Amino acid sequence: MSKITFIGAGSTVFAKNVLGDVMLTPALAGFELALFDIDAERLRDSEQLLNNIRETSGSNCTIRAYSDRKEALRGAKYVINAIQVGGYDPCTITDFEIPKKYGLRQTIADTIGIGGIFRNLRTIPVMLDFAKDIQEVCPDAWFLNYTNPMAVLTNVMTSVGGVKTVGLCHSVQVCVPHLFDSLGMEFAGVETKIAGINHMAWLLEAKKDGVDLYPEIKRRAIEKQKEKHHDMVRFELMLRFGYYVTESSEHNAEYHPYFIKRNYPELIDRFNIPLDEYPRRCIEQIKGWQSMRESLLANRNLEHQRSHEYASYMMEAMETNKPFKIGGNVLNTGLITNLPKEACVEVPCLVDASGVTPTYVGDLPPQLAALNRTNINTQLLTIEAAVTGKREHIYHAALLDPHTSAELSIDDIVAMCDDLIEAHGSWLPAYK
Repeated sequence: MSKITFIGAGSTVFAKNVLGDVMLTPALAGFELALFDIDAERLRDSEQLLNNIRETSGSNCTIRAYSDRKEALRGAKYVINAIQVGGYDPCTITDFEIPKKYGLRQTIADTIGIGGIFRNLRTIPVMLDFAKDIQEVCPDAWFLNYTNPMAVLTNVMTSVGGVKTVGLCHSVQVCVPHLFDSLGMEFAGVETKIAGINHMAWLLEAKKDGVDLYPEIKRRAIEKQKEKHHDMVRFELMLRFGYYVTESSEHNAEYHPYFIKRNYPELIDRFNIPLDEYPRRCIEQIKGWQSMRESLLANRNLEHQRSHEYASYMMEAMETNKPFKIGGNVLNTGLITNLPKEACVEVPCLVDASGVTPTYVGDLPPQLAALNRTNINTQLLTIEAAVTGKREHIYHAALLDPHTSAELSIDDIVAMCDDLIEAHGSWLPAYK
């Protein structure tokens, strides 16, 4: 029996989507779906829910929950990762509240920025523990990473952990339909090309019947910017730098130094920026989970329709050798020629029985590569901090972050990092 292991299976709704998809995929029939999570109650919830779907779908997959991570991984052919280290309380709260004391505001704080740096620092040691187990009990497994910060964690698992890893993010899949819907344009038949880094990849081409659609996209975007809407940051970036970016405006507001500024508070309203957005989402999800939990677990006739998540389609392609195209996060092995070779990039990839094969992109437009590099600088210094255990590299990562460095002095950035290290306590390793 082949095995798919889901780490972080207590993310019940996401596990339902991904593993529900697996159960509806004939090429994956008969696989064992191995569930692991450090939260025993959430693990039981996911096991029950997936068994409900198994019954209604007629799947012959086997669902098994494990209390031992290494045993969950043993013999796995595919490993899906969806963990969050530290959760909302205490770690997400810490990531937002301490920077706020220094006057540094954030929206999501899960990619770069000061919140992204510390989410990385507490997650990397856990991920490298996974890598050790994988090397021992399932060394040929493909590791499908859904956990943020995507670029750094995928990079670490590949370059340090030695695991066959691809990072999967929804932003590439949804950005073009979202853009065309918001502008009232027809999406069917549109050919696109997207590349860059995670959460800051670029819609490089949008054509239909050989016609470049960007002039019309920009014409409509200029009109749309005359009234307030929920994608104003991305439209502003496109009109200034020439290309639409994959991830949402609330994310990109904190990836650049232009939008969240203490000395220009009017920008928050002008660009409709939702400060502290991620904590609000966490609170709403926590409140809503109990009622959702009861309705999901009590529904013995729970049905599932295959979602747009990449994972099942990728595994199907590897099992059947029928190619499937994704936007994947992989190491930059000469794929984007004007970004650092040490970086993790997001590029079109072909998936088949040979695994995941990234495609060559070449040079990005110079202004886009320059924007990407501002984020890559912080990513690579964060990895350096985690691998060497040197506190000074945490400072370097924060000092090079575009938003943080635009708002705070060197002394305040260093002091804020010290406060965050102290507040995280045992969630972080010791730094020298």
